[in-house]
Amino acid sequence: MQTLTYEGLQIKKGTLKKVKDALVVEAALQININSEPYTVVMRTPGDDIELIRGLLYAEDIYKEKDNVNFELIEKRENGFSIINTIIPKTKLGKGYLNKRTLLSVSSCGICGKQKLDDISVNGIKLNNNFDFDFNRIENMFSKMKEQQDTFEISGGSHAAALFNSNYQILSIKEDIGRHNAVDKVIGELLQNKTLDKVNCMLVSGRVSYEIISKAFIAKIPFVIAVSACSSLAVDFAKEFGICLIGFSRGKKATIYSNN
Repeated sequence: MQTLTYEGLQIKKGTLKKVKDALVVEAALQININSEPYTVVMRTPGDDIELIRGLLYAEDIYKEKDNVNFELIEKRENGFSIINTIIPKTKLGKGYLNKRTLLSVSSCGICGKQKLDDISVNGIKLNNNFDFDFNRIENMFSKMKEQQDTFEISGGSHAAALFNSNYQILSIKEDIGRHNAVDKVIGELLQNKTLDKVNCMLVSGRVSYEIISKAFIAKIPFVIAVSACSSLAVDFAKEFGICLIGFSRGKKATIYSNN
């Protein structure tokens, strides 16, 4: 259930008529860890396991290679769900030890942070020596768009896609939230143990600090966006060794860092 049909009144040239529109679903997902509520994520239902896996990885809660067990506790007709994640206490990372209860809304992935220090990311700068063929970008976006079924119906979802060094698509996911789509594609490859094959991530909207931080944690050296990049995204991309490209539309694009 990624879209639902709603009635509305369309205004066109001063006249009104009833229309039926497909709208992308936004619903709450409660994530429990070892039967204790951890967070609530506003997302588009579907690929919930991948979303949780990617989120736990990005938040430094569980970064082991072994997969974890998931239990569906509750699933409601409106898309609201509760999923419990079972993780041995000895394998819980610092992100859980510094536990905070947060509400992650679909438009903001860092809204639950409590301190400025919580938005810092540490690690060794990526060593990016790949000779990227920028002429491939338009075709890569075409491949992603071909699989954006929810966007095709509703026009309201974001997408993220991961590619390998041969410019082959490895995963594409859609969600109402930009960062949720990123968590889903990263989570899928974590589950498949193929995250080390990723060379580039495409996103359908703008790039913020958090998307760059997720790419860095997943060791993805190229991030390419249809839309704009924030100032902090560019600053962090330069610091992390990520080649960040924005405004990629048709045969045009702007390279902001590490080209």
